[in-house]
Amino acid sequence: MPRPATLQDSPIDRRAFLRASAAAALAAGVAPWARAEERPKSETLVAQLYQSLSEEQRKAVCFGFDDRKRTRVDNNWQIVPQTVSGFFNKDQQALITDIFKGLHSPEYAEKVMAQVAHDSGKAGFGSSSVALFGEPGSGKFEFVLTGRHCTRRCDGDSVEGAAFGGPIFYGHAAKGFTEKADHEGNAYWYQAKRANGVFQMLDGKQREKALLDTGRDEEGDATVKLSGKKNGLDGIRVGDLSKDQQAEVQAVLRDLLAPFRKEDADEAMRLIKASGTDHLHMAFYKSDDIGNDGVWDVWQVEGPDMIWHFRGAPHVHVWANIRAAT
Repeated sequence: MPRPATLQDSPIDRRAFLRASAAAALAAGVAPWARAEERPKSETLVAQLYQSLSEEQRKAVCFGFDDRKRTRVDNNWQIVPQTVSGFFNKDQQALITDIFKGLHSPEYAEKVMAQVAHDSGKAGFGSSSVALFGEPGSGKFEFVLTGRHCTRRCDGDSVEGAAFGGPIFYGHAAKGFTEKADHEGNAYWYQAKRANGVFQMLDGKQREKALLDTGRDEEGDATVKLSGKKNGLDGIRVGDLSKDQQAEVQAVLRDLLAPFRKEDADEAMRLIKASGTDHLHMAFYKSDDIGNDGVWDVWQVEGPDMIWHFRGAPHVHVWANIRAAT
């Protein structure tokens, strides 16, 4: 398939492209930014990206909202064979970059971009793939970006009762495929350190409940399948912890959400609380303890309507799925 013409091949300049994109966003029922210095919301940029696509591009990367690909998640996959740098023109690539950054908090956006670029190899972020589902303004529209160590979504709340628009994945292999015990340079290892702080607060009997042998297998969508169970989950029940321990678990949850934009993080916390934080279970796993140092590289928080599974060996993989209470 031939690559679409770039703006260097066209009489349209970038400013004109953005004006046209903003007008298209208005036509789609999505308001463009009011001032140039304002940061457009990712949903606005997704609408602009959709309107900028040629008919040939739409045939390749646009699908119905109910297409099975929309709900998939994995640690390393291409939602379509076309890549960002190989299929989209320069201005569309810029939109995709801004969409992705906008899904993350200002404090973490550049760090996350650097992680994805690093883990994606020579082509960097450009080796990612993008698919669009539904149509902007219809109430059923979602953007999904995938690649190595990345599944992210932008849905504008089209997916009711689902944090992030559905399950997500993030990870990092900072210093090679097999990291050392300190995970030097890893963008997400801070989350494991925070979780291990909870383990350090547990007494002996609590640790016996919380510490198990082996965690779940990584099996794509099945990794984040929700159990709906309030009892019988791995680890120790948060409702059985002391008040200060519970408060620390809540703080860890906020730290897990810190890389993401405020509206997504806030929605995730609302859904978690609505399902009941007492029903959450926190588990740590002896297997894959890099360095045998008792700093548990594999751990998770699970409830009837959420799973946040952190596998830190041989490098970091994180699987997350949060839904409304069932």
